[in-house]
Amino acid sequence: MINRKDDFSPIVGERKIAPDHPCLQYMGRIDFDKEGGPELVFPCSYVRLCFTGTSVRVALTNTRSCWDNYFGVLIDGVQRKFRLPENGAASFVLARGLEDTKHELVLFKRMDSCHTMQFHGFFLEHSAAVHTPPPLPRRRMEVYGDSVSAGEVSEAVYYEGQPDPPHNGEFSNSYFSYAWMTARKCNAQLHDIAQGGISLLDKTGWFGGPDYKGIWNIYDKIEYHPDLGVPKPWDFRNYTPQVVIVAIGQNDSHPVDEMALAYDGEKAAFWRRSYREFVRTLRGHYPAAHIVLKTTILEHHPSWDKAIGEVRHGLADEKIHHFRYRNNGTGTKGHIRIQEAEGMAAELTAYILPFFGE
Repeated sequence: MINRKDDFSPIVGERKIAPDHPCLQYMGRIDFDKEGGPELVFPCSYVRLCFTGTSVRVALTNTRSCWDNYFGVLIDGVQRKFRLPENGAASFVLARGLEDTKHELVLFKRMDSCHTMQFHGFFLEHSAAVHTPPPLPRRRMEVYGDSVSAGEVSEAVYYEGQPDPPHNGEFSNSYFSYAWMTARKCNAQLHDIAQGGISLLDKTGWFGGPDYKGIWNIYDKIEYHPDLGVPKPWDFRNYTPQVVIVAIGQNDSHPVDEMALAYDGEKAAFWRRSYREFVRTLRGHYPAAHIVLKTTILEHHPSWDKAIGEVRHGLADEKIHHFRYRNNGTGTKGHIRIQEAEGMAAELTAYILPFFGE
């Protein structure tokens, strides 16, 4: 990591590939209005560069809320992670000594909005060439979910089926989330609107405590974290998925598991009404999409899946579906590790692939 006091201009022997270069390719719900370069907020968001050359550097600014923050890089399919500064700007040498042939680089957001990451550009040697990347897939997915959908603690590979080990962000990797795995298997673009600890309703879940925030506060935003500035609305006309996954209901049992304790009580009934309204709101944005309602294999009381099934039945919409994994709600006491996410992605892919059509 190189900390610089200038405006990330090239050093001797370099040329800058600015964020608005026509050969750069982006995926994800990204804020392109930020002065100095686009802001990556959501997990799985990325910028892709195809180039011929031997080295590459990137300039970034990190804005932190919690955890240690890392970003991910794939160069010719080989993945590395880099730790960001707690707050502020830095540049990183992503590779040097490469063969002077064509390379593909994907710089991506490993983590949820525990931080945001502003991209200021890549730097290549003067003689390097930049190439137009392959087009993004025509298929498009969107996921609304929590830490499981974000790939939190996915790299704790020796803890399959077990509670999480102590960690401070180093094991979180959206590339290994079931969400991005499913998108890759489906050859689909992905907007992963996933935040650790998120629930449906305010005052529940684990996000934004002590004044906990629910999915209603983030689903229509780009920036949204209460620690990281003024929220910014998202324009749904910018991206229209054919398949929408709603994976909410895991964190809603905190602080009280109302659905398990009193399924017919008013609080549980209010949750079901609010969940139905959330799904109907998404349907308003995406009239033609298939909407798949589900939870995950992370341990939870089956009453939540019963509630989701009841809501789906009441909506009477043939393009709204309720999906359950083979080991739904019983697969693990901790977050989903890489191999477990592979299993989830395989099941989910088999279910949703027909929904994309041709």
